[in-house]
Amino acid sequence: MVPDLSILLALLGGAASVFIAMMAVRVSERRNRPALLAPDLLEPCIFLYQGERLVDATPPARRILAGCSGTSLSSFKSWLAHRFDDLELLDNLARTGGSVALTGHSGSGPSCMRLLAKEAVDGSVRLILERPDTEASAIIVDSLSQQAMEEEIAMLRGIVESAPMLMLRRDLQGNVVWANAAYLHAATVNSDTLSLPLPEILTNDGVKGDAGGVHRAYTQTGEAVHWFDCHDRSDAGGTTTFALPADAEVQAEQSLREFLQTLTKTFADLPIGLAIFDRERQLQLFNPALIDLTGLSAGFLTSRPSLYSVLDQLRELRMVPEPRDYRGWRKQITTLESAASAGHHVETWSLPGGRTYRVTGRPHPGGAVAFLFDDITSEITLTRKFRAELTLGSQVLDGLEQALIVFNAVGQVVMCNAPYQALWGSGPERLSEALQVWQGEWSEAPGLKELENALSREILAEGERGVLFGPDGKGVFSWTVTALPGGKRMACFKPVASQNLVPEADALPVQRLNQMAGNSAS
Repeated sequence: MVPDLSILLALLGGAASVFIAMMAVRVSERRNRPALLAPDLLEPCIFLYQGERLVDATPPARRILAGCSGTSLSSFKSWLAHRFDDLELLDNLARTGGSVALTGHSGSGPSCMRLLAKEAVDGSVRLILERPDTEASAIIVDSLSQQAMEEEIAMLRGIVESAPMLMLRRDLQGNVVWANAAYLHAATVNSDTLSLPLPEILTNDGVKGDAGGVHRAYTQTGEAVHWFDCHDRSDAGGTTTFALPADAEVQAEQSLREFLQTLTKTFADLPIGLAIFDRERQLQLFNPALIDLTGLSAGFLTSRPSLYSVLDQLRELRMVPEPRDYRGWRKQITTLESAASAGHHVETWSLPGGRTYRVTGRPHPGGAVAFLFDDITSEITLTRKFRAELTLGSQVLDGLEQALIVFNAVGQVVMCNAPYQALWGSGPERLSEALQVWQGEWSEAPGLKELENALSREILAEGERGVLFGPDGKGVFSWTVTALPGGKRMACFKPVASQNLVPEADALPVQRLNQMAGNSAS
């Protein structure tokens, strides 16, 4: 019996020791754990404003203002607009007896925030922000989690405020209740003071946006207009708009439109018919000259026909070279299309009516092909007329008895007639070659030096003439050099009897020629 009692007493003593130790640990934990209702956590959130200026604020209130764009009443209202409705009641507290109480729209039940506004005698306004569940508002969060949340909020706020775009939030009524620093800066250009709701500075261009909710809007500050591509994202509480700068894109589009207008006006004034076909060979662009040159109707061309349809229609109008058969015609068209696609291709069309067209095909990027129709009838007519006149003039010169040759200012042969070629052989290309022919087998041909000097002299005396032996014993020829426009010189050779060569002034050269001719005969 005694041993059992000893064991029982020992067990009771051990249990008492354990209980005392546990109580000591709990007391120690309570001493080290902050109270749920610590005074610093339950400190009220109070703002005192005199007009727009912040006069005083409690530490919790200043922490809220640190997350706003400023400490003014308008900046604080921007923060409140996300949480409360009917903020316009704060602008005229006199109508509500100098005080007003608003309940937040975020959260439910005791978690809703409440805003109390009271106007003092001096006109200052005291704003008290609180939650009905005061104990819940003092829920303790460990310092590492609190620091992580604060750092993340600061980072997100910095990203939004430094974003190179306009960001704004509209409520369900379409009022701007929040905006980033870029939007506020643009809004203050035309207005020094801001109030809620914030002014709407984005004006839609009137063009319906695409399926992705992107539309274009602009802001006007003075004479400067800035364009933005606006991306709208809607949710249950409103719409968030991200406005990306689009000045460069709008300017590029404007330049492109002006360039196209210039091209359109230029194409309209061109006397050359223009037809541009895409890679599918459908007509995409044409100018009025194409209608005038081909006779194709505007209705037919505006229907965007294919290349083969256009050429078939031209064939019916007899505005293409008449083919021998349809198979040959199709082969010709296929050749034209493939050649134009491969590179620059030119054809001359002699039409049945006597007109002549030059058709040029040029490839364009993306597989497109452009065809140019140029009426060269007058050019061809003028060329034919000019060739006929040249032929007639050549025939007249060839019909003369005198041998003629013409040199330009640098000694190149321009032309020579048939009697010259019959006398001296085929026409030379330069004066030096002609001198060698005229010299023949003579080491020093009589009269050749005088002829060379006359042809080379810049200022030619009127009536430059002399005598020269012809080739192969054909006798003596008189030569005459005449100046022509442009520095050209014409040499004329005519056979004469030696006794009738020149007057008395030229007796010495004549005697020399007769003497040399007599010595040659003996």
